[in-house]
Amino acid sequence: MCGICGFVTGRAKTLESAMEQLKRMNGTMYHRGPDDGGEEVFPMERGYQIGLAQRRLSILDLSPLGHQPMHSADGRVSVVFNGEIYNFDELKKDLDYPFRSSCDTEVIIASYLKWGIECVSRFNGMFAVCLFDRQTQEVFLVRDRIGKKPLYYELEGEDLIFGSELKPLMARDGFKRKIRREVLRRFLFQQYINAPDTIFENVYKLEPGSILRYSFGEIRTWKYWDVKEVYHRMRQDPVSDFAQAKSELKELLRKAVRARMISDVPLGAFLSGGYDSSLMTAMAQEHSLESSGKPVKTFSIGFNEERYNEALYAKEVAAYLGTEHRELYIDEKEMFALVESIPRYYDEPFADSSQIPTMLVSMLAREDVTVALSGDGGDEFFCGYNIYENVRMAQRLDPLGALTYGVCQLPLIRRIGLEERLPFRVRVVAENRDGETKTQLGSHNYITRAGRMVPGEGLPCRFPIESGYGVRNWQILRMLVDMDTYLPGDILCKVDRASMKYSLESRCPILDKDVMEYSFRMDHGLKYQKGNKKRILKDIAYDYIPRELLDRPKVGFGVPLDKWLRGPLREQLTDLCSRDYLRGQGIFDADFTADMIEEYLQTGDGGPATGTNYSKLSWSFFTFQQWYDYYFRHGGAQALGRPENSGMEAL
Repeated sequence: MCGICGFVTGRAKTLESAMEQLKRMNGTMYHRGPDDGGEEVFPMERGYQIGLAQRRLSILDLSPLGHQPMHSADGRVSVVFNGEIYNFDELKKDLDYPFRSSCDTEVIIASYLKWGIECVSRFNGMFAVCLFDRQTQEVFLVRDRIGKKPLYYELEGEDLIFGSELKPLMARDGFKRKIRREVLRRFLFQQYINAPDTIFENVYKLEPGSILRYSFGEIRTWKYWDVKEVYHRMRQDPVSDFAQAKSELKELLRKAVRARMISDVPLGAFLSGGYDSSLMTAMAQEHSLESSGKPVKTFSIGFNEERYNEALYAKEVAAYLGTEHRELYIDEKEMFALVESIPRYYDEPFADSSQIPTMLVSMLAREDVTVALSGDGGDEFFCGYNIYENVRMAQRLDPLGALTYGVCQLPLIRRIGLEERLPFRVRVVAENRDGETKTQLGSHNYITRAGRMVPGEGLPCRFPIESGYGVRNWQILRMLVDMDTYLPGDILCKVDRASMKYSLESRCPILDKDVMEYSFRMDHGLKYQKGNKKRILKDIAYDYIPRELLDRPKVGFGVPLDKWLRGPLREQLTDLCSRDYLRGQGIFDADFTADMIEEYLQTGDGGPATGTNYSKLSWSFFTFQQWYDYYFRHGGAQALGRPENSGMEAL
């Protein structure tokens, strides 16, 4: 895992100034690749110029032969690459190419020379790639199927600038930090910004499973792997027998784990004690003992508050499997100490508070290993989240909700305000009338408040995309929506930035191409049956670990947001929502936002019955203001090697 960046420009600079800018851009990602760095600038036709750079975290072929940018033997192709191609050895068998290294980067070059850019459809892995073809004078950006690896790009006139993070783009000469206000209400509600959007004007995330082609200022993008299309294609060959599905899925998972244990550096696994991480750990332990006779290293974070703490369960699982286990118990002080670092490493607003314990478990793992396996993807692909249970119930109650909503719209009923007196859960179902967002349940109060905080036109808080999936079962539909939004935009972003903060590579076997596609073939009843979520994954896990060590309610990484915001962060939050500050900032409705935050700080949690717990909305606001403060007012500009307040604007 590394970081890449670069530019293509028709406003060619001197080699010296172009290299200075490229080195500055690349230097912002040192944490992503402390082992090596490379920058090169090449002339193109028509007076254009291309710069390619990479920070390297050495995982395979630790020798200088893995240095990037890497060039083909004939000099036609140059590549910078972030990620891993797990099937690179298999691909080599079909490639007649004079390989010099044993790393997967060279396989990308050889594959392109044989099959063209559609070679990416043959790759099984996580990757963000920039490839320059001197013969055709084309530049390609490519992102992996599910968006494990990030890739940003900016369009400035005919110029293309790209990077694994936003920081390299912000560090370039002439970058205009124009905040895209249209995304803010959605961010406040969702707590992340989903591709292709970013916080800045003219800057985009390349969507998962996509290719971008650049040729002398002309841009074209297309999907080579699309969740909707692949789901329906796989459903043409369904698997309904539980025993068959279990056997075939188990072997695919074992193969995926084995492929992700190929490494020239120490490797371990995150272990929370839940089904997904425990199953991945069990399979990793099985392979490690077979191949080397050594146990796999596992890592867990513990909390002193019992209701948040899963470390005890993880320790029991580790003891049963016989892993070399380490755990770190942390208190609120240690979590709280990381709050100020959030904008530096999550370089656009991001408000999933579990980023903090994720950083801590990454810090622990990096003391012993450079690569860590995780169980990410199990919930989205195998129906694990509690929201999927709520969605199932909402579909059953939808006709009654429509009737309730209709009654509440009658003039007499509206005058007495019956709708506001309904229980919170009843209101959620009754108000859920938009056919494009049926499975995206939530409080209408949150949407209303997020909209009022950011006046003017903006993206809707929910993603109005559901009719395009062609799926009637709300559970399946919500899972597909999450694969396109929440999984890449939140979960994978969170893990990438948290692990990269400590130069740690995170690998996700469940997000293997073959596992994802096989999951689409499986009948839904194999994943969910009468309240039993992740049914088939659990059954595979029971083959390795006694069910009494696994069967318990899901906890997850918890952060006491309400306690923090109304306690140690209260003064800072109050400063960030003062009317004078907000008016000068020119982004939020100063009076409404200040009143809302002040009311929240005074009243706190209104409880689930009233739907008035605004700690998450307040945390989203706080993290945005913290990000803005860092990059627009204080050290962020200096850290990027630019004069403070240079080129900063808010529309």
